Parts: sequence; structure tokens; C-alpha cells
Amino acid sequence: MGGGGKCFTVTVTRKELVAAVVPMQEHWLPLSNLDLLLPPIDVSVFFCYKKPHQNANGGDDFTFGSMVGVLRKALAQALVSYYAFAGEVVSNSVGEPELLCNNRGVDFMEAYADAKLHDLSLYNPDDSIEGKLVPKKQHGVLCAQVTELKCGGLVVGCTFDHRIADAYSANMFLVSWAEMALCKPLSVVPSFRRSLLNIRRPGSYDPSLDEMYVLISALPPPRAPQPGGADPFINRIYYVTAEQLSLLQTLASTSKGSSYKRTKLESFSAFLWKMVAASAVMENDNKKTCKMGIVVDGRRRLSSGDEDKSAVMASYFGNVLSIPFGEKMIDELKEKPLSWVADAVHEYLEGAVTKEHFLGLIDWVEAHRPEPALAKTYCSGSSDGPAFVVSSGQRFAVSKVDFGWGRPALGSYHFPWDGEAGYVMPMPSPAREGDWVVYMHLLKGQIELIETEAAHVFRPLTSEYLNLIS
Repeated sequence: MGGGGKCFTVTVTRKELVAAVVPMQEHWLPLSNLDLLLPPIDVSVFFCYKKPHQNANGGDDFTFGSMVGVLRKALAQALVSYYAFAGEVVSNSVGEPELLCNNRGVDFMEAYADAKLHDLSLYNPDDSIEGKLVPKKQHGVLCAQVTELKCGGLVVGCTFDHRIADAYSANMFLVSWAEMALCKPLSVVPSFRRSLLNIRRPGSYDPSLDEMYVLISALPPPRAPQPGGADPFINRIYYVTAEQLSLLQTLASTSKGSSYKRTKLESFSAFLWKMVAASAVMENDNKKTCKMGIVVDGRRRLSSGDEDKSAVMASYFGNVLSIPFGEKMIDELKEKPLSWVADAVHEYLEGAVTKEHFLGLIDWVEAHRPEPALAKTYCSGSSDGPAFVVSSGQRFAVSKVDFGWGRPALGSYHFPWDGEAGYVMPMPSPAREGDWVVYMHLLKGQIELIETEAAHVFRPLTSEYLNLIS
């Protein structure tokens, strides 16, 4: 790791509220049935920028103060369209969360880190990111922190309430924020039309949804801590080369002949499923099962065949997610070829990538309201065997989050959720076309096995790889 990932401290130097520059009338925005499937968890995202180049006269176009000024002003402008991020989540009379759009504003912090960008141990976000470069949200729906680094570089970190936005929505906002900074018109104006996710009358849903989602009241009580301490979750960031992804895709596609191809995400997920299962074998858990969920975005599915609805759904702000999962015996996952596991991934995804699946899920939530529910995978991963979720971040437009001083050297989500399952997000790499940056939140034992058995695939994210060493 360039610089050895030294310890460093971050000092918050200023904190203020940034509200929309043009406030709108206070109003309530109900959460959709798909929003209601999310527990109260926060998601973080961060972007690392190198020190801006000097201008032709040898002077600095951008000081930290001027960059913060650009970010603050652009945020106030972006919040006019993305007013949901300036509101507050409040419980209604039946205990369900609702969004009060009152232009409370966004907690906006300035900070200083006594570290250089190339010294940050980005491979280990537990050391470099958590509690330092992404803010903990205390109030509201969104908070932001802009951190000056010793080298003149910059880190922009945000944390938002997942009940209000999925990653697709957050990505729209981040690009719009950058567009405001560059005085460009918004390429996408967000839509908050909850009627796009209306229930059907009469409602109906496939019984298989009872296997995918569970009422919180039906969950067993939390398990007591085990003697000696359980295997803890840790966070790591890797990169996977385009060549390795192609090789995995080839290996995952061999069972159906040369004309048949699994997607890169299916192939990658199948490989990871085998790895997590292998870590359980080491602990003599091979008679148990291993679950893997894959997050599916429903925007295109819900508008299938309808061009007008497709355009509106593409700008829909909120959660339009489902997490179907597969469950296989650990022995099988370990011993069968990658192509067999990839077939299993494809098979369970097929049922969830349909319009009917999402319409049924909206109706399933309605049938159980106001009882809160969540995806079973979130609370899996206990005595039944390991479980984890893969969420594709391939639409994460890192290169478009340019506020005027260049594209980020790195952009990544950071999501150490409190669930009992692991979480993995592959994203496009800013350093090399076709490579992926992969954020992992997995058990320490699982990470150790992956680093031992699959070091050729998952390589620690380093300053050298990101071209941060000047």
C-alpha cells in the first residue's frame, strides 16, 4: 500500500445547514410500498479527488475554500429539485415512516485530515473511511462532509437514509449536484410520482414472496453473543481486472455450449458464492446451506413495453428494489463447477426480473401494512449457514461526479449495514476501462479465505493502481 496506510486524524472545522436556495411549500410525501421494505439504515458514498492542477500562471485556480464554496452553492441549487434530501423522516399515526418535505436542509461539514491521498489505506475502509471521511448522519435525510487532505486533495463523503433513496436515486442526485457546480442544466429531473408504484385492485402476489420477505414481528429474537466472540464483519475494497472478469465469464458459460454466455455479474456472483461456501467448509459447516441474494432494480421491469412509462421510471426517485436469493447446500457449491453455480444464479434471478414480480411485491406489502417487513436475506446468515447480498453498482457514474476540478480518482459506496448477511458491491473502476472496484462487507473469516484462495481475482485497492503516486 502506497504510504503504508498510516493512522491519521480528521478534525471537523465547520458545520452548517445547507437548504434549498428556493424553498417550496412544506408538504408530506408518503413512502411507497417498496420504500417501506427498507429498515432505517444509512448508506455512505465517497469520492477522492487529486489536488487540482495549477493554472497557466502557476497559481491555484482552486483553494479548499473556493472548492467548498462551489460545493455548498451547487448543493443548495440541487436541493430545489431533490427536495426529499432536505426533509425529515417522521412516523405517521400508524407508525409508518413518512417524509416531511420542510426544507430543513442538509448537515454540511468541512474537515481537515492530516494525511495525503496516496497515504490513505483505501483497501481497508475500516481504517481510512469509517468515522473519518464519511459523516455519521445525526439528523435529516442526507449529510455531507468535505475533507481537505494534506496534499491539497479532497474527499467528498455523503451519508443518506436508504428508506428515501436507493443507489440509483443517489447516483442521479450526485450527477445533478456536479452539473449544478458546472452551471449545466440538469440532465435528469427527479420524479416523485408515487402513483407509478400504485397497488392493483384486487391485489395479488405469488406465494414465493413469502419466502423472500418476512414481517419483522415474525423474526426470532436477536441471538446472545457467543462465548469467545463471533467472527466480526470487516470492510475491504478490491479491484478485479477486466481480464479476470472475462475469464470468470468464460468459465461460468461453459455448460451450455460456445454460443451461450452468462453475464459478468452472474459469473462474478457465482464465483463469490463458491468462495463464501468454501469458507464455511473450513469451519465444518458443509452440511448447512449458503444463501446469496442479488439486488434487482425494477425501473426497467415495471415499464416493460411502455416507452412513456420507461422515460418517467428512469427518473423515478425512491426505492425500486427487490432482493431475490438462492440457497444451496455448501457441499454442492464447493464441489460443482462454476458453470453449475452460475446456472443456479441465473435461474433464481429469472423469476425476479419481471414486471409481475415487482407488481406482486407492491401488493404483498399492501396486504401486510402497517406491519413492517424486510428482505429475508438482510436477517439471514445465522445458524443456517452464511448469507450475503450482491448489489451491482455498474450504473455508478463516478466519472460524471466532476465539480470542476477533475474526475474522482476513486468513488465507492460504503455500506457496513447491521444485517446478519454480508454485502458486496462491484462498481466500474475509474483507473482502467473494464476493471471493477469491489466493496466488500463480509465476515473476517470469509475475507481471509478470499484473500488466500482468490488473490489472483481480488487484488487490494492501492494508490499505485489508482495512479495516486506522482
